[in-house]
Amino acid sequence: MSDAHEEHETLIKTPQQLIAVVVLSFVVFVGLGVLVAQYVSSGYKGASNPDPEVVSRAIQPVAQLALGEPEAKGPKTGEQIYKGACAACHDAGMAGAPKLGDSGAWASRIATGLDALVKSAINGKGAMPAKGGNASLSDDEITRAVAYMGNKSGASFAEPKVADAAEAPAADAAAAPVEAAAIAAPAYEEKK
Repeated sequence: MSDAHEEHETLIKTPQQLIAVVVLSFVVFVGLGVLVAQYVSSGYKGASNPDPEVVSRAIQPVAQLALGEPEAKGPKTGEQIYKGACAACHDAGMAGAPKLGDSGAWASRIATGLDALVKSAINGKGAMPAKGGNASLSDDEITRAVAYMGNKSGASFAEPKVADAAEAPAADAAAAPVEAAAIAAPAYEEKK
């Protein structure tokens, strides 16, 4: 019978040990409660005088509509075409595209001549899609863009002239405010 009694012995054998365990458990629970209360009460409560710029950035919509100048209609210069269709790949050298101004990468291409380069640009070559991915460009616009890129990279190609390029954006710019004003402020008749 003494063997069974030894199996049920506890770690607390004296009244002093019992008091010590009760006090320590009380201190631990009270200490944890104090820590949780401080954590909860020290949270962010907001600014008393919020900065209007910070508030407007925090509540801005996910998508925004930006109104700007419409794309120029009519023929474009080689630089305009390059910036609109070619720069995405040729500025970064993506997928083997020769970088603008890298005469070493362009040397072998320039040696083939303007006509061969234009044909490759119109039909696409390697990872480059036909017309640089902009099917709305005319063959003359592609030629201007290729001549622009080649000339920036050491060639001396004659860039085709842009017919009425200076007149077309000026005419569009002059007409745009009238159209915008007509849309923005419809005319109302006064009732008599």
